[in-house]
Amino acid sequence: MSSARTAVITGACSGLGAAAATRLAADGVNVVTLDLADGADLHVDVSDAHAVRDAAGRIGPVDILINSAGIVGPNAPLWEIPLDGWEQTFAVNVRGTFNTCQAFAPGMRDRGWGRIVNIASMAGKDGNPNMSPYSASKAAVIALTKSLGKELATSGVLVNAIAPAVIETPMNAGTGPEALAHITSLIPMRRVGRPEEVAELIAWLVSDKVSFSTGAVYDISGGRATY
Repeated sequence: MSSARTAVITGACSGLGAAAATRLAADGVNVVTLDLADGADLHVDVSDAHAVRDAAGRIGPVDILINSAGIVGPNAPLWEIPLDGWEQTFAVNVRGTFNTCQAFAPGMRDRGWGRIVNIASMAGKDGNPNMSPYSASKAAVIALTKSLGKELATSGVLVNAIAPAVIETPMNAGTGPEALAHITSLIPMRRVGRPEEVAELIAWLVSDKVSFSTGAVYDISGGRATY
């Protein structure tokens, strides 16, 4: 991969975003980190379209976009989910992905090369119990990816999603113990994934080695995925 390429990674200060940042930097990619946490290159709330557009203007041309910013949201039966919890989960997970794609994809299209990887979840395919906001939001990310992939299919910009099962990240520390135990029990390998394992898949998806895949969903689930 050319060292001249620039990647923007959201949610890059922890979990999968941090692992992806480390992995791409090892490939010589210039990584720009967006997060609300300390240590980010730019402090950006991805749910704020104006903030994202401002960041895009400051960063300049970008070749790679990895949407890793996300929240689990409330853990409860659907009928007990507070409306603000539902809306906040969608604001970060779906609107955030929309905002960054809208800000960065046109430049990639104009330059004739780009790679976008949206981090979805197995929950978006299977629907985890007591996690309806998260499950529904990640299903939306999958559909957005498929739609955008088709729109950019002849442009040189590839848009794909990954659907991890449970990965050992700080985000899952906030998942209720019962919900976490249930979704871990669904993994045939009988362990959770490691961030660096997911980062390896991301590194491949944003490289020149991928040339005939767009609008696709790549499972990384220890065998949980069945379709």
